[in-house]
Amino acid sequence: MSELFGSDAYAPREIAERIETVGVAKARMATLPLLMLGVLAGAFIGLGSLFFVIVKSDAGLGFAAAQLVGGLVFSLGLLLVVVAGAELFTGNNLLAMAWADGKITSADVLRNWVLVCAANFAGAAGLALLVFASGHTGMNGGAIGRTVVKIAQVKQDLPVWEAFFRGVLCNVLVCMAVWMAMAGRSVVDKAVAIVFPISAFVAAGFEHSIANMYLMPLAMLLQQSGGVPAGETMITWGGMTLNLAVVIAGNLMGGSVLVGLTFHLIYRRGPKAP
Repeated sequence: MSELFGSDAYAPREIAERIETVGVAKARMATLPLLMLGVLAGAFIGLGSLFFVIVKSDAGLGFAAAQLVGGLVFSLGLLLVVVAGAELFTGNNLLAMAWADGKITSADVLRNWVLVCAANFAGAAGLALLVFASGHTGMNGGAIGRTVVKIAQVKQDLPVWEAFFRGVLCNVLVCMAVWMAMAGRSVVDKAVAIVFPISAFVAAGFEHSIANMYLMPLAMLLQQSGGVPAGETMITWGGMTLNLAVVIAGNLMGGSVLVGLTFHLIYRRGPKAP
């Protein structure tokens, strides 16, 4: 019975050790597999975003129901990253733990973050191009396409500080999901650990930089092709770049500082047990 209810999960101190060990491996991974896994992660998060938009395009759902169900289905993205295996920039913010313990250098961390973030963009934007070409956004009488554009417009119009703090809060929950998934010993354990934090950040309207790398390019394609009415705001490269820069900064603060360095101070700082 104890195995059914996951009482064999890793303890928090063991999770901290595992996060550091994995962080060292990620920081030292060869460039080609790192980039390929980064592309996959971008596409995986894009698939979660696609699933979310299908729910949000249903005008029959109330606000709370749409946010909650949308958050649940968006969890697909991180489930794919964790279970199938991929390199996600927001999750990799936890490399800060191995860095703080002196196991990897600042150059190692920056290399990983820059390469993975760029690869995530390629994967997410590449999926957006494929989805656009597939005609998927025409489903539900074109409501999916209109919903993508509406979501992207809201993101582009966010005041800078709102976007930043939404990015902070988002990645606190994403990194907590990754942290708790590391406690699990089975796919079911990992799925349960991931679904609730991810559902919470999506339902709350927080900002995930990699999801935005799918939604905003897709909205640009739809607007420029005339596939949906342009609406009040055109999504532009400048608007998308500003949003991503601010949200990435917020994600870094939330994941690296508020989660990674906090847990480092709790579990890893100071003399290690013999």
